[in-house]
Amino acid sequence: MMTASPIAAAAVQAELAAIFAKHLHIDVPTPETDLVATGQLDSLGVVELLLQLEKHFGLRLDMEDLEIDPFRSLATLTAFIITHRSGGH
Repeated sequence: MMTASPIAAAAVQAELAAIFAKHLHIDVPTPETDLVATGQLDSLGVVELLLQLEKHFGLRLDMEDLEIDPFRSLATLTAFIITHRSGGH
């Protein structure tokens, strides 16, 4: 797996925060906040998030990629995006 520079990771995280705010109307308090456990991100929110990730980052996600854990926080989602943009799984 390729690791992104801290600057690249910060840029992805900022883009994700903007997607959450604009499209899902979720203000994420910290990158580590568990959005599922806190009830901020529900199943409909995950569907909308997937659509936005495909649009914004050009990701094509397979069914095996659709586990909830990568979507729990900005930090885990950032790592997921970086991995999938670099062609890794």
